Amino acid sequence: MQKAVGFLSSTLGKKVLMAVTGIILVGFVIGHMVGNMQIYLGAEVLNKYGELLHSNQKLLWAVRLVLLFAVGVHIVAAVQVWLRNRAARPVKYRVFRPPAVDYAARTMAWSGPIIAFFIVFHLLDLTVGSANPNYIRGDVYHNVVASFSQPLVAGVYIVANLLLAFHLYHGVWSLFQSMGWDHARFGPLRRVAAVAVAVVVAAGNISIPLAVLT
Repeated sequence: MQKAVGFLSSTLGKKVLMAVTGIILVGFVIGHMVGNMQIYLGAEVLNKYGELLHSNQKLLWAVRLVLLFAVGVHIVAAVQVWLRNRAARPVKYRVFRPPAVDYAARTMAWSGPIIAFFIVFHLLDLTVGSANPNYIRGDVYHNVVASFSQPLVAGVYIVANLLLAFHLYHGVWSLFQSMGWDHARFGPLRRVAAVAVAVVVAAGNISIPLAVLT
C-alpha cells in the first residue's frame, strides 16, 4: 500500500494517473461524438437516442460519477505535474524548442482550463438548458439546432473543439510514453493514432454547428 501511495505521489505516478484517466475521457469523447452524429439521421433518431441515455438513471449517474472522478483526477494530476516542472525550472529557457515539444504540447497548460470551462457551458446549454433560451426538455434535436443557429454559440463550439483536438493529439501521443508503450517499433503508429483521434473527433463535432449554420 505504501509503495502504491509513494508511486502515485511521484511525478511518474501522476503522469500515469493522467494517462489512465485520459484513456477513459478519450473513450467518452469518441462515444459522445458518435452519438451526436445521429443528428444527421433526423430528429426522431436523435431524440430516441437521448431517451435511451436517460432511460436508466442509475446507470447514467454511475457513468457521470466515473467521468467526474476521471476529470477531477486528471486536472489535479496535471496541475501538480505543471507546478513541479515549473519549480524544477524557475528560470525559463531563452530559446526552448526541443523536437518532442510541439505546438499542441505548449498549449496544454491553457487549452485544458478553456476546455473545462467549455464543458460547463456545454452542460448548461444542452443538458440543463439554463444557457439555452429555446431549450425544450427531451427534444435533443430542437435544442441542438436552436443553440447552433446562433453564430456566436456555434463559434464557441468550433473554437473549443479545435482546442480539444490539440489537447487530444498531445494527450494520446504522450500517454503511450507514460504507460511505457513507446517502443521504437510502434513509434509511427503512436503518431498516427494521435492524429487520427484528434482529426476524427474535431471533424465530427465541428461538422454539426457548421451544418446547422449553413
